[in-house]
Amino acid sequence: MPEQISTATDTGILQVPETIAIIMDGNGRWAKKRGLPRTAGHKKGADTIHTIGLEANRLGVKKLILYAFSTENWKRPEDEVGYLCKLPGLFFDRYIRDLMNNNIRVTFAGELERFPESTQKVIRKAVQQTEANTGLELCIAINYGSRRELLLAARQYAADVQAGTRDNDLTEEEFADYLFVPENVDLLIRTSGEERISNFLLWQLAYSELIFTPTAWPDFDENRLRECLEEFSRRDRRFGGIKA
Repeated sequence: MPEQISTATDTGILQVPETIAIIMDGNGRWAKKRGLPRTAGHKKGADTIHTIGLEANRLGVKKLILYAFSTENWKRPEDEVGYLCKLPGLFFDRYIRDLMNNNIRVTFAGELERFPESTQKVIRKAVQQTEANTGLELCIAINYGSRRELLLAARQYAADVQAGTRDNDLTEEEFADYLFVPENVDLLIRTSGEERISNFLLWQLAYSELIFTPTAWPDFDENRLRECLEEFSRRDRRFGGIKA
C-alpha cells in the first residue's frame, strides 16, 4: 500500500498522496474565453506548473507527473505546436532558479527525440541541473502516450528475453520497471471539466483516486489543489480488500 503523509491544516488532517498525476486541461478554452490566442493560455498554464510544483513540494508530495504534451498533440495547428516546443525553454529560463532553491528535481516521461534539438537540449539540461535535488520529483510527460509506453515496454522485455538477459517469469513490479513511469499513482486530477484519462498512465492508474475539477488549468492554484487533497483524504481506499 502506498505511503501517505499526514499534514495538519486549519481544517484538520490532510492525507497527502505520495504520487500525484495531473492532466493540465483547459489552457486553450481559458484563453478563448478572454479573447486571447491559445498560446496565452499555454503561457499562463506554465506559470501554474511553477505554482503547483512549489506547493506540492511544500506539502511533501514525492512525485508530481504533469501531462504536458501527448503523442496526439502533434495534430494541433502548426503554430500552436511550435509554441509548445518553445515553452520548456521559456519555463526553465524563468523558473530553474526557483526549482533549485526549493530542492525540486526535474525528470521527464516520453520520447523527446521527435522534438527540435533545441527543445531536447533545454529539457535534458534541466534534468541534469536538478538531478542531485532530493525534494519533489517534477516529472514532465512530454510526447507521451500510455499505449505507446506499454508497447515500448513489451518490446524491450521481449528483446531482453531473446538476448538471454531476462527469463519468462516476469512480475508486475518487474514489468513496471520497463515503463517511463514505474510508480503507481495515488491521485489523478484532471482540470477543466472533462472526465476521461486520454491515454495517460493506463498501467499506473489501476488503483488511483480520480478527481475531475471544472477549474481550467491556468486558474488552478494552491487552494484548488488543497480542495482536491481534502477530497482525497475523505476517500476510503481498500485496494480490492475489505477494511477491518
